[in-house]
Amino acid sequence: MKTEREKMLAGELYDALDPELVQARERARDLCQDLNATREREQDTRRQILNKLLGSGGDSVWLQPPFFCDYGSNIYLGERVYFNFNCVVLDVCEVRIGDYSFFGPAVQIYAATHPMQAELRRTQEFGKPVSIGSDVWVGGGAIICPGVSIGSGTVIGAGSVVTKDIPENVFAAGNPCRIMRELNTGEKETGSR
Repeated sequence: MKTEREKMLAGELYDALDPELVQARERARDLCQDLNATREREQDTRRQILNKLLGSGGDSVWLQPPFFCDYGSNIYLGERVYFNFNCVVLDVCEVRIGDYSFFGPAVQIYAATHPMQAELRRTQEFGKPVSIGSDVWVGGGAIICPGVSIGSGTVIGAGSVVTKDIPENVFAAGNPCRIMRELNTGEKETGSR
């Protein structure tokens, strides 16, 4: 028989009040609180906390506190991922982010979701994994919904709500987020969008 943690990671209905899961969330929240209390000059302390908190990538992530997550251990980062101030990752399922991806302030990544049936919502929840490629830039205040995949090289406009998969090398924005145009890797930056 599967544990509640195994069900959660598999994207199945699970009981979030299971003692093992409660303890894991408390651990993550304590680590986030420790991280968020650090000062800018305490980079070594931040690095130690991030290595304990994250599933991978704590050794090279650049993160501006405050930062919040459910478990941390289900967040897998590539090289030199950047999170600006006040980002939230609800990692009840795996959240995988590729190398050199950037997240503006107040970006929220949700792997957590809830059943549509009210009676089930009282005792059960579930999640869907989120996958974000390499060299992705997500503008401030964007929300990445459960189960979404964003392709490498893509730019997501500020304030967007990403409800469906977005392919690689496009600029996408809006609510709901939609593709605005393809990105030409040879184009020069003009500073306008």
